[in-house]
Amino acid sequence: MAASRDIRDHYVRCQPHLAELQVLARHQGGEPLPHGAPEEVAQATRAVLAEAHAAGRVTVTAVASSQRRAVTAFVDARLARLAVAAEESVAAAKGGDAAALGRLLRRFEVLTWAMCTVQLAVYAEGAGLAPEPQPQLPARPVRIPPARDLGRLPTGS
Repeated sequence: MAASRDIRDHYVRCQPHLAELQVLARHQGGEPLPHGAPEEVAQATRAVLAEAHAAGRVTVTAVASSQRRAVTAFVDARLARLAVAAEESVAAAKGGDAAALGRLLRRFEVLTWAMCTVQLAVYAEGAGLAPEPQPQLPARPVRIPPARDLGRLPTGS
């Protein structure tokens, strides 16, 4: 179970960097990016990649030696995909393309959390543990009631 905790800890350390990237991803197309955005994107994605690599090492070390070659190849392929997403995000920031940057940073975040989920699942399967329960989506879409008429709400006076 220590490996599972270590993997989670690496991804907990990613959260401040991912939050920083989320702020940068909110800029609208046509809006200028803040000065220094390319450096911020590069620094934050590097930090996330470093934690993902460290979590990958924990994952590989935690599985049986007979599985390590396959798990290493699998984790390395996922890390390479994450690295490409980071490079594309930095390039969009350098180009000043706020719309592309937002799309690419959201992709980077999704790939980061997918990497975490995969590493935890690989560890659990390799250790013979039952997989952790995943949140269930509703069977049908949730109906959101229409907004109330704001003119009829009490004003407090």
